[in-house]
Amino acid sequence: GACRRVQLFMGIRSSAGLLTLLILSTALSSVVCNQDAGEMAARRTGVAVVNTVIVPAYKENLNLRPLTERLFKALDQHGMRQETELLIVDDNSNDGSQATVAALQSEGYAVRIIVRTNERGLSSAVLRGMRDGLGDRLVCMDGDLQHPPEKVPELLKALTASDFVIGTRYGDAFDVDPDWPLYRVVISKGARAMARPLTGLSDPMSGFFGITRQALNRGVTDISPLGFKIGLELYVKCHCQNHAEVNIFFGKRTAGESKLSGKVMVYYVLHLATLYHYRFPAALPLVFLVCLGMLWQVVRLVFASSKPKEA
Repeated sequence: GACRRVQLFMGIRSSAGLLTLLILSTALSSVVCNQDAGEMAARRTGVAVVNTVIVPAYKENLNLRPLTERLFKALDQHGMRQETELLIVDDNSNDGSQATVAALQSEGYAVRIIVRTNERGLSSAVLRGMRDGLGDRLVCMDGDLQHPPEKVPELLKALTASDFVIGTRYGDAFDVDPDWPLYRVVISKGARAMARPLTGLSDPMSGFFGITRQALNRGVTDISPLGFKIGLELYVKCHCQNHAEVNIFFGKRTAGESKLSGKVMVYYVLHLATLYHYRFPAALPLVFLVCLGMLWQVVRLVFASSKPKEA
């Protein structure tokens, strides 16, 4: 009886060992099958990946192909295609994005996708892309094509001499869609004014920005994945001093609904308060009151501009 128990125990251990080996083998196979598209491209061309373009996405499948094609066409025109990868960080959209990326990979595009099933949020998606990207120059852009892919090469080139770059709507050649509603213009100007003591960026709310990995590493322990405006968060907490700006045209949204709301503005003010506390810890109470005052002025102007004109 004891011998049988020993044999049974050894059989169970052997089966458990085989099961563990099978699980490890499957995991390794998954890692290999999902190997870096940028790394595979580097092996094919002999050119190391220098640039990573990060696109946080949710339900953006219809935009992935035009975004990829326009981006790599622009990169090709600047001789930067072979050294650049596109990294989509998707929050489990289940909209066909993975199949679209697989098709683009089969056509030779250095694009890959990370599907997050246990995390949510734009800021954490951007940080995940920066962590997993192969490049030393990192550019972030939206997946809805409001950020022009044709401008990405200019942002990447700017990072050779600067540690931070933004695509700005308010540069020397001010270029915003003339159909933008007045309240959007008022809110945007108010938001810029509130961030002015923190940064010299002309468009601190821009989600079209880039940073070098060297600069990113300076603030890696301080960066919050909950920051409302991740570009501004990185600029402040990575102690960026030398920045560049690239003029862009930011069009009016043609599909979907704008995310701008009163709640968004409150989140922005709260995020500013945390950044002011980080940069000027002793002045937090005063700064917060000033921010609230400015927010009230913005809201007042918005309501004033939205009132119908009397005949």
